[in-house]
Amino acid sequence: MKKEIKFWQVDAFASEAFKGNPAAVFVFEEEIDDATLQSIAIEMNQSESAFVLLRDGQNPLLRWFTPTFEIDLCGHATLASSHVYLNYIHPELSDVTFDTKFVGPLNIARDKDQYTMDFPIRKGEKLDTKDIPQIVLEALGNKMPLEAWKARDLMLVYDDAEWLRTVEPDFNLLKKYPDFVAITAKSDEEKYDFISRFFTAGDGLDEDPVTGSAHCTLTPYWAEKLQKINLKAYQASKRGGALSLEIDHKSVRITGKAVTVIEGNLTL
Repeated sequence: MKKEIKFWQVDAFASEAFKGNPAAVFVFEEEIDDATLQSIAIEMNQSESAFVLLRDGQNPLLRWFTPTFEIDLCGHATLASSHVYLNYIHPELSDVTFDTKFVGPLNIARDKDQYTMDFPIRKGEKLDTKDIPQIVLEALGNKMPLEAWKARDLMLVYDDAEWLRTVEPDFNLLKKYPDFVAITAKSDEEKYDFISRFFTAGDGLDEDPVTGSAHCTLTPYWAEKLQKINLKAYQASKRGGALSLEIDHKSVRITGKAVTVIEGNLTL
């Protein structure tokens, strides 16, 4: 028997359509097997699709799939899921806690049209720049960063914001590197503290437009470097997106807006 699953496509970290980072959000009440979830993610062909399982007497369970695998944490798809849950599933609420498989519960609060997500800190381990994979440096035109750090992602710190905005990496080379790569620099605009870009070529998408989870590592670095606990960040992809950040000793609070652009049903 065929069944329909409601879904929304949401532009996260955006205040208007076709900006920020798009994510497909599916909401359902009966469990769906992992192979089907992966097939849906392939069909949607977004950097991440989010799946929200509603459960009686429990927090909803949130999972994220890229077109190739299940990911442990995704910021923009969490923001998109919060937007859907608090606008279409339980509009009477102003906050939600999602349970997850890998990172424990995630708390999200809504204030008017903004959502604040409480994410775990992921401090990187500092690398000697000579240990940066050569293939990554070649993909970035052999421009040597000031510093290199490794957590989930490889983070390279530069001193040239204009170069960061305009560099065109060799994605054919980056596809050969298995991990995600973040490049970052202090902002040359007063309204932002730092800027970044995030490359995911090994996962089939060359560049992620706005990456909330990457800021779990970017934020503690820049908070210490700039001696600030509240920061403004901009991810300088073609779509672009702004993030407001706050950090304490255990978490990063990431605030952004979201816009619904598509609403529909998937038939299984």
